[in-house]
Amino acid sequence: MIRIAAAFRRALGVVREQVGTDHFGNKYFIIPEQKTWTGRVVRAKRIVEAANPTEFEYMEGSIPTEWDAWIRGRRKEPPSMEELMRNEHNREQVKLRAKEVEEKDKVLQTKEIEEGLVASSRTVAKGHASAANFGREEISEEPTSTANTFQPGSWVPNPKK
Repeated sequence: MIRIAAAFRRALGVVREQVGTDHFGNKYFIIPEQKTWTGRVVRAKRIVEAANPTEFEYMEGSIPTEWDAWIRGRRKEPPSMEELMRNEHNREQVKLRAKEVEEKDKVLQTKEIEEGLVASSRTVAKGHASAANFGREEISEEPTSTANTFQPGSWVPNPKK
């Protein structure tokens, strides 16, 4: 009986069971382990049907991390809606706390600068620390580039001619 049911499913195409949906509208499916007509076992697959299927409109974070872990097989059971909401709330709380700490740090820095405990200007070194002339203010003959700035080298004519 099971073989007949499996043959019927194969004849109709791949059978997939919907496991859940996230708050973005993405649908998550599992295709159970199946045997082909030759007896070969095809392992189970987990797939997502995007709410916005156009590839060029995909943005990072369109799939929640809990569902991503389930798709990649890092967790056995799919996440529940309660778990998703609880984790989203926790992430928002962490963002708020980080913002508060950043603001307190800025206030503390300005206070320390006003009291003279910390120097107000920061030293910015040009070049790379592994370079032989790191920190020196010399005119080089070679052009130099650090990140987004480019400085052409200086040319000095040969005085021996």
